[in-house]
Amino acid sequence: MMHVSLRQLRTFEAVARLKSFSRAAEELHITQPTVSKQIRLLHEEVGLPLLEQIGKKVFLTEAGEQLYATCADWLETWGRFEQTVADLKGIKQGRLRIAAVTTTKYFMPRLLGPFCAQYPGIDIAMEVVNRDRLLERLARNQDDLYVMGVPPDGLNIECEPFLENPLVVLAPASHPLARRKRIPFAYLANEPFIVRERGSGTRLTVERVFQERDVPLKIKMELGSNEAIKQAVAGGLGLALLSQSTLSLDPNQKEVAVLNVEGFPIKRYWYVVRPRDKQLSVVANAFLEFLQAHVQLLKPRN
Repeated sequence: MMHVSLRQLRTFEAVARLKSFSRAAEELHITQPTVSKQIRLLHEEVGLPLLEQIGKKVFLTEAGEQLYATCADWLETWGRFEQTVADLKGIKQGRLRIAAVTTTKYFMPRLLGPFCAQYPGIDIAMEVVNRDRLLERLARNQDDLYVMGVPPDGLNIECEPFLENPLVVLAPASHPLARRKRIPFAYLANEPFIVRERGSGTRLTVERVFQERDVPLKIKMELGSNEAIKQAVAGGLGLALLSQSTLSLDPNQKEVAVLNVEGFPIKRYWYVVRPRDKQLSVVANAFLEFLQAHVQLLKPRN
């Protein structure tokens, strides 16, 4: 019978997931020699190499892949047990893992700050990634919760809207349409557009909006970030359809204007998503409850 400690498994899981001894040490708040020692002891107990380090890169062996798949599930279950015990003691503590699409960077920190202040015993690990990477993480069940604007079809998931995410038409402030009222949507057929990369939630929505109105979408440029798109619009390269969230931190910007187009802003929502059969941890449930009670923190201040 193998005598493997919880500490060894946690250390191995961190190294395997992060593909780095130094990053694992940083995450676990221990020294890198301690990480190396725990991995060495685990290797000796298993009797097979689990990790291979070539230069600065870390690779999993076949045995390592098997152990990683096993211990990741086991540690998640153990983590839920620890959180349940803490909750029974009247303490909320543990780690909350969130994956969110890039546009959420405009508002998620304003939610996580008050949440951490209310629950100082809870640590947050948030991955901000593009939609394709988020869907990969969702498929692998890597996180507790997922935040996105366009939940995927065909997956066994639960989606809960928690915040409005309206879509607006952005133009250079000097554009002739900037001073018009109730602009017919058909006018946009004559305008070049700057869009996000294929697969992004905003890009999917933009394409659907034009298809539903039977208006051709003239794509001038594809860019990988909302900030780059705003700069391109300000530079006169074209118009864009963006989440109003991307403008909330800069209400006084004078280089771009939101056009008064008929049917806009288009009402959308931000969603919290999770696998339907996933057993949520105590801290994940605490965050969901907090989210529903505190979304007013994100409303624009007068």
